Order: sequence, then C-alpha cells, then structure tokens
Amino acid sequence: MSGIDMTEAERPHVIRHARGKRPQFYDTPGMDQAMSMIMVLANEMAVLRDRLDSAERVAKASGLDLAAGIEALELDQAALEEREERRQDFMRRLFYLQLKDADEAAQAQTAEGFTATIAEIALQD
Repeated sequence: MSGIDMTEAERPHVIRHARGKRPQFYDTPGMDQAMSMIMVLANEMAVLRDRLDSAERVAKASGLDLAAGIEALELDQAALEEREERRQDFMRRLFYLQLKDADEAAQAQTAEGFTATIAEIALQD
C-alpha cells in the first residue's frame, strides 16, 4: 500500500522532537509559535477541503444528496470516540511548540530555581 492510500489509523504515530535551539524568524515573542499554528491550521483546512470536494464529486456522480445525508446522520459512540481522538491529535499538532516549550521548561526547573523564585517574590513585598 502506498503512503497516499494509508489512513490515519494505519500510520504509525511518532512524535519527533528536534534537538537544539529552534531558529527564530520574527522579533515579536510568540510570533514563530503562532505562525507554526497557522500553518498547521492551513494544512488541515486544505486537506479537509480536498476531501470534502472528493466526497461531493463522488456523491454527485452517484446521484446522492450528500448534504441531506449529512444533516440526517446520527453517529454511534464508536464514531464519536473516533472523532474525538482525531480532534485530540489535531490539537497536539496545533499546540506542538507550546507543549514542547512547556516540557522543556518543566525539565529545566530545579529545587534551587524554585527556592530562588520564592525568595525573589518574598523580597518584593
């Protein structure tokens, strides 16, 4: 089976993290992360639109009223769970950089850093 024919369920799910500092293209803090999220969204929308166009063309060629069928569709629990898993995967990809930054920050935290932060806050009062 070619890579093009594979469904999401058939693809192995591997999260890869690049090592080292990421290049920054924008001076404004957070702009690189926002642009990454925008690009993920744009990619998802393009794929979604292509798939919807394909479904509409197949339905039209078969004489089906796809819009009415979609409106009348009632999903079972398995379908709802499958959709939720797809949404969660999408959100992980959308917030990938933020999750990676949070993970790196959590790993960098030390007891000494925590104590220093508490001491700094205490001195401000």
